[in-house]
Amino acid sequence: MYAALRDRITTRVAAWARRRQGPDEPPLTLRARRLYILPTGPGLSFALLLFVMLIAGLNYTNSLALLLTFMLAAFVLVGMYECQRTLNGLELVLAQAADCHAGGEGVVELRFLNRSAQGRHALAVRCPGARASHFDLDPGAQISVQLPFQALQRGRQRIERLELASTAPFGLFRCWTWLHLPLEAIVYPQPLGTRPLPRGGESRSSRESRAGSPAEEEWTSLRHYQPGDSPRSIAWKAWARGAPLMVAQYQGTGGSEHQLSFAGLEGLELEARLSQLCAWVQECARFDAACSLALPGLDLPLGQGAAHRTRLLRALALYGSGAA
Repeated sequence: MYAALRDRITTRVAAWARRRQGPDEPPLTLRARRLYILPTGPGLSFALLLFVMLIAGLNYTNSLALLLTFMLAAFVLVGMYECQRTLNGLELVLAQAADCHAGGEGVVELRFLNRSAQGRHALAVRCPGARASHFDLDPGAQISVQLPFQALQRGRQRIERLELASTAPFGLFRCWTWLHLPLEAIVYPQPLGTRPLPRGGESRSSRESRAGSPAEEEWTSLRHYQPGDSPRSIAWKAWARGAPLMVAQYQGTGGSEHQLSFAGLEGLELEARLSQLCAWVQECARFDAACSLALPGLDLPLGQGAAHRTRLLRALALYGSGAA
């Protein structure tokens, strides 16, 4: 019941803050109007101690006790001002979210700039439901901070809000603000599946390399035997030790070519098919093999390299959303 009440209050406060602040867009300079500050647990304990000291000083008419109480109260007020100053004027110059796989952690990169002549300390920024990233910022310095977020499911994931806070300099107050940035991550399917990579033909560069120096072919992995495989590629030693009939896969210097097809994965559910295709794309990238991808309504031609791999993975991530 307490957790439900807390979540309801948090949701309402977050909605109020978004209406009050509006959407944010880098570059962004934090101003006092959007900063919130409250005492921490130690701050409340310190305030209670000051109240007891004040009552005792008044009760016993002890000038020294009252002097100490007022000096400590001034110390608290200076700490409150300095806590807000830590965030006031801080600049956010860059915000971007990297692609990631479902079920894992993605990364948001933020870049902060401190134009002040004073350092900013005990800063922490976090995504909702994830651990915070802590950092300090020297005078006139710029820093890139990476913070994790939980990738929930395949597709586009909007990161609605970030929280930036500080407890500097004494930990008696906590000043914070919310950042409503246009952050969106592409979440790929999980690279899972047990089916072997479809057999592919050799690329032209691989054939030319094999013609020039046949010994340059490199063994990469084993897969289960399929009818039509050459007897020369069977791992006879493994079979003699009692293992099932396996076929050695070789990778030439130019790689091979694989046709990855959604329709060829009969008997699997939609997400299982996409996860298997994702695993195949990763495997082709690992061996620098060229591959193409055929999805219902979308055919991506043969290619290789980091840009091609990203294009295929994004197509798998956005399949069914109308934006692939």
